[in-house]
Amino acid sequence: MKENIDLSNLPKHIAIIMDGNGRWAKKKGAMRIFGHRNAIQAVRESIEWAGEMGIQHLTLFSFSTENWSRPKEEVQALMELLVQTIGDELPLMMKYNMRLNTIGDIKSLPTTAYEKIIEVKQQTAANTGLTIHVALSYSGQWELTEAAKRIAQKVSEGKLSPAEITQQTVADHLDTAGIPDPELMIRTSGEYRISNFLLWQLAYTELYFTDVLWPDFRKEHLFAAIEDYQKRERRFGKTGEQVKP
Repeated sequence: MKENIDLSNLPKHIAIIMDGNGRWAKKKGAMRIFGHRNAIQAVRESIEWAGEMGIQHLTLFSFSTENWSRPKEEVQALMELLVQTIGDELPLMMKYNMRLNTIGDIKSLPTTAYEKIIEVKQQTAANTGLTIHVALSYSGQWELTEAAKRIAQKVSEGKLSPAEITQQTVADHLDTAGIPDPELMIRTSGEYRISNFLLWQLAYTELYFTDVLWPDFRKEHLFAAIEDYQKRERRFGKTGEQVKP
C-alpha cells in the first residue's frame, strides 16, 4: 500500500482520534486499562511512519476534558501510563528528530504527569522534524471558550477593539496558534463523529473513519487513510473546475 501513496501529495498535518481501547479490552475479557496499554504500539507505529514520510504535524487526541468523569481508578491508571509512555518514547523522538508539543489544560494534570511532559517538551524543543501534538485535558469547546476569554481581556484592556476581531484573531488565540490546520483527520473504532475535537481547525479537514479499534491500528491502516485522502478533491467552497490545475 505504501507504493500507492503519492509522496508529493502528503498532508502536512494529520490528526487522529484514537478510539476503541475499552471495546478492544472488553473483547479480550480484560479491564479497560489493558486496552490502553496495548494501544502504545499503535501510537509508536503512527509516529514512526509520520516521521519517516516527512509529515510535519501529527495531533493525537489522548485525553479529553470529558474523560475526567471516568472512574477514578481508570483515570489514575491512564495518568501513570501517560508518564511511562512519554518517558519511554523520548529516545525514539530524539532518534527521529521529533518534537513534543501539547494542547489542552495540562496544568490540570497530576503533578508527576505535568512535570514529565514539560521535561520532554524541553528536551525535544530544538528538534526540527515531525511535531507531535498531544491533546491532553482538551476539548474544542474548552479551547474556544479560553480563546474568547483571552480576546475579551484584550478588548477590556483597550489593546483590541471588537471591530478588529477577525477569524485570524480567533485562530491566533487558540492552543494551536501557528500550527497549520489538519488536512486529514482519522477516527478509529467505527464511530462517525468528531467528539469535541479541534472544532475550529477541522472546518475544511478531510474526515476518514475506520472500524479498526485503536490497539489494532498499524501502518497499513494509516497508508489506507492517506491513499483515500489522495483520491479526494479539496475545493474549500470553490467549484471543481476552479481548483483543477
